[in-house]
Amino acid sequence: MTTPPLVSPFGGQPPPPQQQQQQQQQQQQAQAARDVNTASLCRIGQETVQDIVLRTMEIFQLLRNMQLPNGVTYNPNTHGDRLGKLQEHLRMLSVLFRKLRLVYDKCNENCAGMDPIPPEQLIPFVEDDSSKQEDRSAGQSRPATEERREILEVNKKLKQKNQQLKQIMDQLRNLIWEINSMLAVRS
Repeated sequence: MTTPPLVSPFGGQPPPPQQQQQQQQQQQQAQAARDVNTASLCRIGQETVQDIVLRTMEIFQLLRNMQLPNGVTYNPNTHGDRLGKLQEHLRMLSVLFRKLRLVYDKCNENCAGMDPIPPEQLIPFVEDDSSKQEDRSAGQSRPATEERREILEVNKKLKQKNQQLKQIMDQLRNLIWEINSMLAVRS
């Protein structure tokens, strides 16, 4: 059994290739919209935040370069161009914030049914016996305290070395000051 041919709005002729391409692109975009997962949404959100920061920096750069009309003559064309750029950046900034809000809402919608899982449960254990986990946690606490103690010792030594370096820098600064003073007196 064969399927009947589709009736085309073009009088029995197949649609033009341009329209077929547009239909295919629309189908692909609809499929892509359904396939968007939370991780890719987060990546899009991160890129949007980076764009917002970049646009904001450009706005501040434009504002820094603008002169205030405080009696100083200025070129109206340059002022108009800068004002136009500033308005365009502000418009794009509002678009980016709307996009970020959409991404945020979609991520929240995707994660709404998920229960937060404690990170400890995400780590797989080879042996699931509770007594062995207690032994393991007791064994891990000893190395952790030793590691913490080592870190504190290293920090203490680092502070001592920093203090020594500061003293050396102060001595060098005083020596340079004395040399410059002697050279200034001789000349």
